[in-house]
Amino acid sequence: MARALIVGCGCSGRALGSELRDEGWEVRGTSRTEEGLVAIEAAGIEPARADPERPGTILDLVGDVTVVLWLLGSAKGTSVDLAAIHGPRLEGLLERLVDTPVRGFVYEGVGTVDAEALRGGAELVRRAGETWRIPVAVTETSREQGPQWVEELETAVVDLLARR
Repeated sequence: MARALIVGCGCSGRALGSELRDEGWEVRGTSRTEEGLVAIEAAGIEPARADPERPGTILDLVGDVTVVLWLLGSAKGTSVDLAAIHGPRLEGLLERLVDTPVRGFVYEGVGTVDAEALRGGAELVRRAGETWRIPVAVTETSREQGPQWVEELETAVVDLLARR
Protein backbone atom coordinates (compact mmCIF):
# COMPACT_ATOMS: atom_id res chain seq x y z
CA MET A 1 0.00 0.00 0.00
CA ALA A 2 1.29 3.46 -0.91
CA ARG A 3 1.86 6.09 1.75
CA ALA A 4 1.72 9.85 1.34
CA LEU A 5 3.44 12.33 3.64
CA ILE A 6 1.69 15.69 3.80
CA VAL A 7 4.09 18.37 4.99
CA GLY A 8 1.93 21.21 6.25
CA CYS A 9 -1.19 19.22 7.11
CA GLY A 10 -3.51 22.05 8.16
CA CYS A 11 -7.22 22.22 7.31
CA SER A 12 -6.72 21.86 3.55
CA GLY A 13 -4.08 19.17 3.97
CA ARG A 14 -6.42 17.21 6.22
CA ALA A 15 -9.18 17.41 3.59
CA LEU A 16 -6.77 16.08 0.98
CA GLY A 17 -5.45 13.43 3.37
CA SER A 18 -8.97 12.21 4.05
CA GLU A 19 -9.62 11.87 0.30
CA LEU A 20 -6.37 9.96 -0.22
CA ARG A 21 -7.19 7.72 2.73
CA ASP A 22 -10.62 7.01 1.24
CA GLU A 23 -8.83 5.99 -1.97
CA GLY A 24 -6.82 3.39 -0.05
CA TRP A 25 -3.67 5.37 0.74
CA GLU A 26 -1.97 5.40 4.10
CA VAL A 27 -1.50 9.05 4.99
CA ARG A 28 0.84 10.73 7.45
CA GLY A 29 0.49 14.46 8.11
CA THR A 30 2.93 16.83 9.78
CA SER A 31 2.57 19.73 12.13
CA ARG A 32 4.95 21.72 14.29
CA THR A 33 2.38 22.10 17.07
CA GLU A 34 0.59 19.81 19.47
CA GLU A 35 -2.84 21.20 18.52
CA GLY A 36 -2.04 20.54 14.86
CA LEU A 37 -1.13 16.94 15.66
CA VAL A 38 -4.40 16.46 17.56
CA ALA A 39 -6.41 17.81 14.60
CA ILE A 40 -4.53 15.55 12.16
CA GLU A 41 -5.26 12.49 14.29
CA ALA A 42 -8.92 13.51 14.66
CA ALA A 43 -9.14 13.51 10.84
CA GLY A 44 -8.02 9.87 10.78
CA ILE A 45 -4.53 10.68 9.52
CA GLU A 46 -1.34 9.50 11.20
CA PRO A 47 0.16 12.57 12.93
CA ALA A 48 3.89 13.29 12.95
CA ARG A 49 5.77 16.24 14.42
CA ALA A 50 8.09 17.84 11.88
CA ASP A 51 9.36 21.29 10.99
CA PRO A 52 9.98 22.21 7.33
CA GLU A 53 12.71 24.59 8.47
CA ARG A 54 14.59 21.50 9.70
CA PRO A 55 14.66 19.06 6.74
CA GLY A 56 16.04 16.28 8.94
CA THR A 57 12.70 16.12 10.76
CA ILE A 58 11.01 15.44 7.42
CA LEU A 59 13.63 12.92 6.31
CA ASP A 60 13.05 10.96 9.53
CA LEU A 61 9.50 10.30 8.28
CA VAL A 62 10.06 9.14 4.69
CA GLY A 63 11.37 5.60 5.20
CA ASP A 64 8.02 4.13 4.12
CA VAL A 65 6.68 7.01 2.02
CA THR A 66 5.95 6.91 -1.70
CA VAL A 67 4.94 10.55 -2.30
CA VAL A 68 5.72 13.74 -0.37
CA LEU A 69 3.32 16.68 -0.65
CA TRP A 70 4.86 20.06 0.26
CA LEU A 71 1.68 22.00 1.08
CA LEU A 72 3.25 25.22 2.28
CA GLY A 73 2.02 27.65 -0.38
CA SER A 74 -0.06 29.43 2.27
CA ALA A 75 2.18 28.80 5.26
CA LYS A 76 2.17 31.54 7.85
CA GLY A 77 3.55 32.33 11.23
CA THR A 78 5.88 34.88 12.68
CA SER A 79 8.48 32.28 13.60
CA VAL A 80 8.58 30.66 10.14
CA ASP A 81 11.23 31.63 7.58
CA LEU A 82 9.03 31.31 4.49
CA ALA A 83 11.85 32.17 2.10
CA ALA A 84 13.91 29.30 3.54
CA ILE A 85 11.18 26.65 3.35
CA HIS A 86 10.61 27.52 -0.31
CA GLY A 87 14.32 27.95 -0.98
CA PRO A 88 17.38 26.46 0.73
CA ARG A 89 15.48 24.13 3.12
CA LEU A 90 13.40 22.76 0.27
CA GLU A 91 16.48 22.38 -1.92
CA GLY A 92 18.34 20.50 0.83
CA LEU A 93 15.41 18.16 1.34
CA LEU A 94 15.08 17.45 -2.38
CA GLU A 95 18.80 16.64 -2.63
CA ARG A 96 18.47 14.06 0.15
CA LEU A 97 15.19 12.51 -1.00
CA VAL A 98 16.99 10.78 -3.86
CA ASP A 99 18.44 8.30 -1.32
CA THR A 100 15.02 7.40 0.13
CA PRO A 101 12.03 5.30 -1.01
CA VAL A 102 10.18 8.48 -2.06
CA ARG A 103 9.14 8.22 -5.71
CA GLY A 104 7.22 11.44 -6.20
CA PHE A 105 7.05 15.00 -4.92
CA VAL A 106 4.12 17.44 -5.15
CA TYR A 107 4.76 21.15 -4.55
CA GLU A 108 1.95 23.59 -3.84
CA GLY A 109 2.86 26.36 -6.29
CA VAL A 110 0.03 28.78 -5.46
CA GLY A 111 -0.84 30.45 -2.18
CA THR A 112 -0.49 33.46 0.05
CA VAL A 113 3.30 33.16 0.35
CA ASP A 114 5.27 35.68 -1.74
CA ALA A 115 4.81 34.76 -5.41
CA GLU A 116 8.55 35.04 -6.09
CA ALA A 117 9.31 32.53 -3.32
CA LEU A 118 6.72 30.13 -4.76
CA ARG A 119 8.15 30.49 -8.28
CA GLY A 120 11.63 29.81 -6.91
CA GLY A 121 10.41 26.76 -5.01
CA ALA A 122 8.63 25.45 -8.10
CA GLU A 123 11.84 25.83 -10.11
CA LEU A 124 13.81 23.93 -7.46
CA VAL A 125 11.28 21.10 -7.60
CA ARG A 126 11.31 20.92 -11.40
CA ARG A 127 15.12 20.98 -11.47
CA ALA A 128 15.27 18.17 -8.89
CA GLY A 129 12.87 16.13 -11.01
CA GLU A 130 15.10 16.52 -14.06
CA THR A 131 18.34 15.93 -12.17
CA TRP A 132 17.31 12.84 -10.22
CA ARG A 133 14.57 11.55 -12.52
CA ILE A 134 12.02 11.70 -9.75
CA PRO A 135 8.45 12.44 -10.85
CA VAL A 136 7.35 15.87 -9.60
CA ALA A 137 4.27 18.04 -9.89
CA VAL A 138 3.70 21.71 -9.18
CA THR A 139 0.08 22.62 -8.51
CA GLU A 140 -1.59 25.71 -9.92
CA THR A 141 -4.97 25.79 -8.18
CA SER A 142 -5.58 28.01 -5.17
CA ARG A 143 -6.83 26.48 -1.91
CA GLU A 144 -9.71 28.91 -2.14
CA GLN A 145 -11.06 26.70 -4.93
CA GLY A 146 -11.82 24.07 -2.25
CA PRO A 147 -12.82 20.81 -3.94
CA GLN A 148 -10.93 21.72 -7.15
CA TRP A 149 -7.73 22.17 -5.10
CA VAL A 150 -8.19 18.76 -3.47
CA GLU A 151 -8.95 17.17 -6.85
CA GLU A 152 -5.85 18.69 -8.50
CA LEU A 153 -3.60 17.44 -5.72
CA GLU A 154 -5.17 13.99 -5.63
CA THR A 155 -4.78 13.72 -9.41
CA ALA A 156 -1.16 14.87 -9.17
CA VAL A 157 -0.37 12.13 -6.65
CA VAL A 158 -1.96 9.40 -8.77
CA ASP A 159 -0.28 10.69 -11.95
CA LEU A 160 3.15 10.70 -10.28
CA LEU A 161 2.89 7.01 -9.54
CA ALA A 162 1.79 6.29 -13.10
CA ARG A 163 5.01 7.97 -14.36
CA ARG A 164 7.38 5.87 -12.25
